Amino acid sequence: MTGNFNIYDNLWDLSFPHHSSISNNLLIIADLFKLELSSPINQALTRYSNNNHDFNSIINLIFLHNSSSKLDNYLIHTDWHHMSDHITISISEEYINSRKRLIIKDSKKEMSFIKNLISSIRNFHTSNLLDKEGLERVVIEFTKVVKYAWEKNSKFVNITKHSKSWWDTSCSRDLERYRLTRSLEDWKSF
Repeated sequence: MTGNFNIYDNLWDLSFPHHSSISNNLLIIADLFKLELSSPINQALTRYSNNNHDFNSIINLIFLHNSSSKLDNYLIHTDWHHMSDHITISISEEYINSRKRLIIKDSKKEMSFIKNLISSIRNFHTSNLLDKEGLERVVIEFTKVVKYAWEKNSKFVNITKHSKSWWDTSCSRDLERYRLTRSLEDWKSF
């Protein structure tokens, strides 16, 4: 999340004399998305005032996923300060799979998958497991059995912005609790 947030604050600009409660709200929102305020390689101003009564300051901010290897790895081009944007971010392309295989919970295919696994496992010969190599053979065979049963019983589905495979009853419960209380802690829990 990046842009001109137009928020003056001493949290990111040590030369600015005040702290704003709006900044707290911005940081809470970022935290909800597991984003963290990133710092440039070179701390530099991002806003230059045209009038002498205003501060030159830092109002262009970048928030990155808190586990990102690029968290504090960008550069502010101070010589570009008359242009509208003067922050360069290196973003690598990422492939996001839009299809996956699944078996619907409590379906006939799920029962078939489980039956296939049970019958295959019953046929394993494990009485003569005497060494590491024997165990590895059984594990490899088990992997093949699971893969075969999965491919036989699962189906491909397209992942869209309307897909909600992650939503469960706890999500509904937590959302309802937040709607009743409007508390920040309940929102974070949701």
